[in-house]
Amino acid sequence: MALYNIQHEYMQIPPVTRAYTTACVLTTLAVQLDIVSPFQLYFNPDLIIKHYQVWRLMTTFLFFGSLGFNFLFNMIFTYRYCRMLEEGSFRGRTADFLFMFIFGGTVLIIIALFVNLLFLGQAFTIILVYIWSRRNPYIRMNFFGLINFQAPFLPWVLLGFSVLLGNSVMVDVMGIAVGHLYYFLEDVFPNQTGGFKILKTPYFIKYLFDIAPDDPNYHPLLEDQPGGFDLGAGDVPPQ
Repeated sequence: MALYNIQHEYMQIPPVTRAYTTACVLTTLAVQLDIVSPFQLYFNPDLIIKHYQVWRLMTTFLFFGSLGFNFLFNMIFTYRYCRMLEEGSFRGRTADFLFMFIFGGTVLIIIALFVNLLFLGQAFTIILVYIWSRRNPYIRMNFFGLINFQAPFLPWVLLGFSVLLGNSVMVDVMGIAVGHLYYFLEDVFPNQTGGFKILKTPYFIKYLFDIAPDDPNYHPLLEDQPGGFDLGAGDVPPQ
């Protein structure tokens, strides 16, 4: 019965969130068990182009560090906002959500060609946070019981937290920049006078992923909670 309940809850997770978080966990387990090495996973343009190690284009987004509190916090944070996006503004639009993944990942890789950043998973998480925060502007949030703010300020609060911890802010800046680019192209520019939709999900992606009807027994994670969100230690991804 317990195994059935776990399997049932796992299958309740929307498909893109389920696939991405599962891949992240399995990648970390593979490193922890010495099946693969982080040196086989990090982003390296020379190895990708000259030695055809194209898997690095994906694995750079899947490794969040060795098992520990940092990994746990990052995965909870990634899972939370990825799922809320997929069940919120992307509800019933799996193909569009996957295309957002492809767009965000592609732009991050282009930027990574010019900066010294080996793993892009945390920057991608900031993209998810930024898009969710801009699409939920009226949700109230609380930062460790110290300050209250509206959701759109969340990425900047995380940026300030990184500064206070003495961490590099490059990850946060990249995530915010790419997240804003997607938000502007998808939500702002098409609604302006003379604007038009620039980002269009390819038909073959829609054909492959937008085919399943809604499950009447599906219970999404609540996105709007009375009083908003309380940001505790598990909500701020250590870097």
